[in-house]
Amino acid sequence: MASHELTATTAKWFDYPVRVHPHHTDYAGIVWHGTYIGWMEEARVEYLRSMGMDYSDFVRLGCDLPVVELSLRYHRAMPMGTGAVVKTAIAEMKGFRMKWDYKIQSHDGKELYLTGRVILVAVDREQGKIMRKLPPVLKDLLDQLSS
Repeated sequence: MASHELTATTAKWFDYPVRVHPHHTDYAGIVWHGTYIGWMEEARVEYLRSMGMDYSDFVRLGCDLPVVELSLRYHRAMPMGTGAVVKTAIAEMKGFRMKWDYKIQSHDGKELYLTGRVILVAVDREQGKIMRKLPPVLKDLLDQLSS
């Protein structure tokens, strides 16, 4: 059984605030499980953007970053109206694979709602094949985030 514990070796967590709106919930007024995945992706994209790399820059470089593995652990339900923060950090960079860790928690850090990990790979948009080597500007940025 895979571990769901976060093992990020960096202190460079990026905080992305969210609030549970009605469209995020199921008919019981609790966050629908797929909503968390959207928030995680938004946090990752905003983290990169805050470091000077907009997702449209990846497209211009001919690079896509599809998710190839996703692991989530739900710790506590989030009812409608709840405010929280999605924290994300690069846990590991190996060649063309990137592991991102996540935790969604209350703003004060006392409630933990979700932990997760996403693994991305770099794909050449034109050829549809895994890039064995990241574009230098992307590699430099990701190395900076993971060190």
